[in-house]
Amino acid sequence: MPLLNTITTPYAEAFLQVASSRKEVDQVVDQAKAVLILWNDCPEFGEAMASPVLEVDAKKAALEKLFAKQVTPSFLNLLKLLADRQRIGLLDSVLERMLELYREQRNIALATVTSASALDEDQQADLLKKIQSVAGTDNLELNIKIDPGLIGGFVVSVGSKVIDASLSGQVRRLGLALAKVS
Repeated sequence: MPLLNTITTPYAEAFLQVASSRKEVDQVVDQAKAVLILWNDCPEFGEAMASPVLEVDAKKAALEKLFAKQVTPSFLNLLKLLADRQRIGLLDSVLERMLELYREQRNIALATVTSASALDEDQQADLLKKIQSVAGTDNLELNIKIDPGLIGGFVVSVGSKVIDASLSGQVRRLGLALAKVS
């Protein structure tokens, strides 16, 4: 187990147990995903929370003001606990680990789809069906990312399987094939 997991796993497991006992697991999973989006979209927020210059009480007050109406009381308690223990800078890692544990408990596979442009709902539904057949499970969660560098197409990864149907991937494979011929 990597070092970061030894720090994050106890928090993630305890949070899942509390959410389960309060019958709010699905709710906190949705909230965790929303908080992760905020955390990743605003790196300054994460840096401020991780800063040793900002006092614990100020961090807790900021977290309370930002999230009190957005998350369950148990989620807010996790945020305050992480602030108290000087671990709030690891919030994203704790939430990611919690989501991993949740998926493991529910046998949900995570498929990461990176596309050159945004996919509409019909494209996502079609892709989901195809990925389900490749993954061999109906319990699948899509994580969709946009990377214009792919030029066109998409790359799908489910566990250790990677399907590269991108234009940049095709160009790279063509270049390798041409290099072998030369």
